[in-house]
Amino acid sequence: MFIIIGIMLTGMLLGYLLRNKKLSWIHRVITLLIWLLLFLLGIDVGGNEAIINGLATIGFEAAIITLAAVAGSTLTAWGLWYFIYIRPGKKRKEVQS
Repeated sequence: MFIIIGIMLTGMLLGYLLRNKKLSWIHRVITLLIWLLLFLLGIDVGGNEAIINGLATIGFEAAIITLAAVAGSTLTAWGLWYFIYIRPGKKRKEVQS
């Protein structure tokens, strides 16, 4: 745990010291490292028998959670739109073209 915190603090210190330098290439390095981490995570998950055997159940639960999140976001957005633009008791403003 101390190693992880030390690496993070070292990165923060380097970022602070190099804040005035132009590091436009750093975004490409970060993207490449994220791809590498995802690839290695895929290898680890693929090698785990418990995850592979439960993939159908995990996939079904993930689909249910995703559908619930999309439905909740849609209903919340619609409700917000309704209360902002079509308030009960007030006439809807007509759009003039």
